[in-house]
Amino acid sequence: MSIQDIVDFGQANTPADRYRPDPAKVLKGDPEQAVFNHYSSPCGQMNAGVWEGAVGQWTVNYTEHEYCEIVQGVSVLRDNDGNAKTLRAGDRFVIPAGFKGTWEVLEPCRKIYVVFEQKA
Repeated sequence: MSIQDIVDFGQANTPADRYRPDPAKVLKGDPEQAVFNHYSSPCGQMNAGVWEGAVGQWTVNYTEHEYCEIVQGVSVLRDNDGNAKTLRAGDRFVIPAGFKGTWEVLEPCRKIYVVFEQKA
């Protein structure tokens, strides 16, 4: 490994992977999303990059652990009991594997993510 192996998000030229959640999971809006996955570990258990989401709401079921930092916009994360957390630029948090609920984008949102998904 050398310094050339360092992944600089500010200089990464990763193409966007654009998608929408499964229509059965969409609760409102048309939440188009894009992922710029700048890094995937050789073991396949860790990924890191930038996510962008349009206004809308959909159900989530996390099988992975995810560290997030919101860098733009406003979202609301709700658990299945209806408890909510509003997420704004500057917020940093971890969503543990096993979390179920909804993600709602109120203003177009951009986040930095690091995901770890343990293999069986």
